[in-house]
Amino acid sequence: MKGLVLDAKWDPKPDYKVSDWEKKTGKAISGNDIWRNPTLEVRSWPDPKPGPQEVLLEIQACGVCGSDMHFYETDDDNYILYPGLTKFATILGHEFSAKVVEIGKDVTLLTPGDMVTVEEMIWCGRCIPCRNGYPNHCTNLEEIGFTIPGAFANYIAVDEKFCWKIDAIAEKVGSEEKAYEVAALTEPTCVAYNAMFERAGGFRPGHFVSVFGAGSIGLAGIALAKAAGAGKIVAFEVSKPRLELAKAVGADYAYDPREVHAGEVLMELSDGAGFDFHVEAAGVPELTIPEMEQGLAINSKIVQIGRAAKRVPMYLEAFQVRRAQAYGAQGHSGHETFPNVIRLVASGRIDLSPIITSRYGLDDTLDAIAKSTDRTDGKILVKPN
Repeated sequence: MKGLVLDAKWDPKPDYKVSDWEKKTGKAISGNDIWRNPTLEVRSWPDPKPGPQEVLLEIQACGVCGSDMHFYETDDDNYILYPGLTKFATILGHEFSAKVVEIGKDVTLLTPGDMVTVEEMIWCGRCIPCRNGYPNHCTNLEEIGFTIPGAFANYIAVDEKFCWKIDAIAEKVGSEEKAYEVAALTEPTCVAYNAMFERAGGFRPGHFVSVFGAGSIGLAGIALAKAAGAGKIVAFEVSKPRLELAKAVGADYAYDPREVHAGEVLMELSDGAGFDFHVEAAGVPELTIPEMEQGLAINSKIVQIGRAAKRVPMYLEAFQVRRAQAYGAQGHSGHETFPNVIRLVASGRIDLSPIITSRYGLDDTLDAIAKSTDRTDGKILVKPN
């Protein structure tokens, strides 16, 4: 088969202390500090074979994520921008839907022909964090498209326990092809859902919500906020097309933060009370958090989803005075997140199909990622088969 393969040089920055675990596993905890001179190429890759509890999946659609851009883009010293867990060489791609084409001998949950979407975080279920109910923080975590082969490819083999059927979505949209496209948005929507409702505990219906960044996760956050009964939703995004997409999925107001002072806007729109719930999905917290601080309501929350290898200035006095909280969020697994998002889509309470703005074939995946760096699309899909 073929896949989009990323390779890079293991070349730790001079001031980065490589841990014994990183040396042993070949995985970088902080990819931006280790992987240099990345190369990306669609090329041949060994066909995956399903193990006893695995299914072989034929990829139908895979979304381009901001993290894929951060593999393609580099800093001044040619290190990848992505700051998280990584191991190369591997095939990229992790937001996907697929058809089951073969099952292992011990598989009981799926049969050939089933339509599924898949978790990206491959948690072990045996380490202490997993056993304590924190699969997104698995000690033995593998990540599809980050440390193990991903879905910018013809096929992938995964354990059946990470697959979720999308029959209800197919019934709702009435088209198998559209169902696969919409279902490829499940993973980023689950990231937003996990951050907003599991990690940060959600908000009361009627609360005011701000979303900084209107990429796919920010747009999903807007749609989820609307479905959850937000009294007012405001989005901040530097891309004009994405500002329009933000309105299309539920934002009441959308601004370019270069043209307004976001903190002042939040106070004006709330008559001085501040916004109750703030979502950082832009990946530039050094710029967005100070604006959120200006717009904190009493007992408000900030949840950090965007990834950035940056330290952030935070004036904690503001958090004390406003009785505010900040939450870190990673991943999407556990806590009923996947089935709940699928239910929301199948019910029509969220519809992110308008954010799908471009489609590419597998051979043109690098072009798809390059186009994503323009930051004008909502969601770019690669359709390998």
